[in-house]
Amino acid sequence: MALGQLGSLLPHVAVPSVLAQYLIPEWHLSGAHAGLLAGSFAAGYMLAVPVLATLTDRIDARLVLIWGSALSALATLLFGLFAQGLWSGALIWGFAGIGFAGAYMPGLKALTDRLAPGDSSRAVTLYTSFYSIGVGLSFLVAQLVAERWGWRSAFFVTSIGPLAMIVICVLLNPVKPHPSKGRLLDFAPVIANRPAMGFVLGYGAHCFELYGIRTWIVAFWTFVAMRHSSSEILSPIAVSVLFTILAMPASVLGNEMALKIGRHRAIMSIMIASAVVALLIGIMADKPAWMLLVLLAVYAVTVPADSGALTSGMTMASNPKNRGATMALHSTAGFAFAALGSWGVGVALDAAGGPQNASAWTAAFCLMAAAVLVGPLALLWSKR
Repeated sequence: MALGQLGSLLPHVAVPSVLAQYLIPEWHLSGAHAGLLAGSFAAGYMLAVPVLATLTDRIDARLVLIWGSALSALATLLFGLFAQGLWSGALIWGFAGIGFAGAYMPGLKALTDRLAPGDSSRAVTLYTSFYSIGVGLSFLVAQLVAERWGWRSAFFVTSIGPLAMIVICVLLNPVKPHPSKGRLLDFAPVIANRPAMGFVLGYGAHCFELYGIRTWIVAFWTFVAMRHSSSEILSPIAVSVLFTILAMPASVLGNEMALKIGRHRAIMSIMIASAVVALLIGIMADKPAWMLLVLLAVYAVTVPADSGALTSGMTMASNPKNRGATMALHSTAGFAFAALGSWGVGVALDAAGGPQNASAWTAAFCLMAAAVLVGPLALLWSKR
């Protein structure tokens, strides 16, 4: 399942990968419009996941996974063929997000349905940590293909990835979930589960920060590169891939930390540390590249380190009878805030002078720092 997820994620950041160098100048996009385009993926995901993830409480999750993967592949291909500007691009990329809504959380449900309860924490963390490898691979493939054959080719190539998850699904043994007697979109029992809701809201804060930086990291390092000789610093491709690859060990170590010192304490410590690092990057946006690279490397660890702990905490705090619905709400909140993160950072950049100015990046990183601090507040609320 973790390997299949690598394929599902191959198109994941294809738009952010080509945004700064190709789409913004070619389509004459402002920062807010660029954030809206990139965030349309998360918006499509957010709209579809309540139905698709909750459906896995009633039918085998692998069936949802197959259809979601097929739609993801098709929409990515269509973006390369037909996207001509902001609105056509956002519409098609939104459908790609709907496809991914049928792949990520249903994939997690398909995994947990086939595991003994005691195996879930580390297995879920491994699955979620492979998310970071998949995103790193997406950054790498999309940018390399775009440089060699043009940005549309990046979508043609990455559209092949989700087909791998379809192959994995065919190999899985069927599992019939225990049928739920409630309504399909009945989230009242989930909302009443305060311990689970703390992780859900914390995940939303995490996703705002995560997708804020993922959408804009290539543009940020392009800004840094323009201020220095290109021979002195790493390329945006190298920095974006490095940033995402570091997320896998960070997520695993974060979950191990949670198992040792307590989940709430570990997550809150990580989020506060991440906010501090974001503030330092923003304040030092016009400083030497090597200083920013060191800070970004640290940020690459703090941003995803709470992801596995948040998701495994949610699964363990959920009621097995409505675990699919809990996963649906968890993912809906996460990607709603992810869409806001992509767009909000773009708005902050526009408001502070545009991505060519250091002051704009200061505003952007301050926004991400403020957003992630909502997470500790949510966890404190859930324990009362």
